[in-house]
Amino acid sequence: MTTAAPMPVPFPFSAIAGQPRLRQALLLAAVDPALGGVLIEGPRGTAKTTAARALAELLPGAPFVTLPLGASLESLVGTLDLGQALAGHELKFAPGLLARAHGGVLYVDEINLLPDALIDSLLDAAASGVNVVERDGISHRHAARFVLVGTMNPEEGTLRPQLLDRFGLCVQLRNIEDAAERKAIVRARLAFDADPQGFRAKHAQEEAELADALVRARARLADASALPYGDAVHEAVGALCIEAGVDGLRADLVMLRSARALAAWEEAAAIAVDHVQRAAEAVLLHRRKPGSASAPPAAAPMSAPSAAPRNAPPKGSTGAADEDWGAMPPEPVGIERVKPLRPLISAQQQAAPKKA
Repeated sequence: MTTAAPMPVPFPFSAIAGQPRLRQALLLAAVDPALGGVLIEGPRGTAKTTAARALAELLPGAPFVTLPLGASLESLVGTLDLGQALAGHELKFAPGLLARAHGGVLYVDEINLLPDALIDSLLDAAASGVNVVERDGISHRHAARFVLVGTMNPEEGTLRPQLLDRFGLCVQLRNIEDAAERKAIVRARLAFDADPQGFRAKHAQEEAELADALVRARARLADASALPYGDAVHEAVGALCIEAGVDGLRADLVMLRSARALAAWEEAAAIAVDHVQRAAEAVLLHRRKPGSASAPPAAAPMSAPSAAPRNAPPKGSTGAADEDWGAMPPEPVGIERVKPLRPLISAQQQAAPKKA
């Protein structure tokens, strides 16, 4: 009889350094899962999986569910319970991964390699908070409110624009080029690997403060009368979306929701234009039309909630170096002309011996 190996303890969210935009996007999605999830683009080894797993630990009792690449649509959304059906009992619904992820984090690595049907179902549930199954003689619906975190390496392909637009937020990571910052990150990781529990104990207070701040922010967001906003906020949202040349109005809605989540996190009295400007880039990054006049806004990172100054986001979220995260210079792509095949085929047909 084999013994199940214990799950490794997650790296503390508060100890993740060097990725301020990633931390902000994940915290906003945790405050308001209805934003539609976070798409993280970047090379290997940039803390994508580490951050997603650490986020789940900040949510009280939250499961962390991973969708494997080979998963079927039935394993994701649920299907008919074959055991009950074959036994002659009534049709019964067998829940899938969306049901297991309710209240937690659903992590999808290399989401760009999944079939479009799975991505559609993921994004539908992430935005609505409900999973609806109409198949195999079953009509079933259940709550599926989770934080969707999808990652992809652009070198392995991208998503269709229609699917990109349905992700609420997007963050582009790059390799860290500052030697001192790299050294600090590596030292922290080695210290965690050498003594995971001791390392986590050093960050226990920061983790507890982040978890408490998330609980308060979610409560403020649930209060419909809280966080009012005026015409200036609406005008700022519209101006940024028009300048980015986005299609439709989804970007406007997500930007306003993101600004509201940011205001709730900071325990502000109302949504301000500053909240819009600081949340805008993650909303527009994957929706901006090529050649549009807009540029990433010079936005300050998330600040601590005003009522509890110690509940700040993880350290390292300030600094001028943060402003160029996500900047990816264009690279020329060579194009080789392909010779037409018709003359070659004709020559082969002429050279072939004719049948008697």
